[in-house]
Amino acid sequence: METSRTAAEWEQLLGAHLRELRLLKNLDQQSLAERAGVSLNAIKHLEGGKGARVHSLIKVLRALERVDWLEALAPTVSISPMQMLRRASREPRRARRRARAPV
Repeated sequence: METSRTAAEWEQLLGAHLRELRLLKNLDQQSLAERAGVSLNAIKHLEGGKGARVHSLIKVLRALERVDWLEALAPTVSISPMQMLRRASREPRRARRRARAPV
């Protein structure tokens, strides 16, 4: 995974992908805006890499039938390997003798 990109570079890349997807669906920006229920400026900002509200991005992705992109952004949380190691270190490693009751 590419981690050396800046936030602005990610916005540009996402915008380019959204534009390509829109064109593949043979939609102009106005049609996509109407279908998604967002303003034309929101589409222009998203495609231009100038940012937009997350709410607008979600609506646009739904209109483009790409909700799977959202699933990739927010995968199901599972236990991390580090948490597994921490839990394993807390478990007793051998049996303890029970204390005898005073007589």
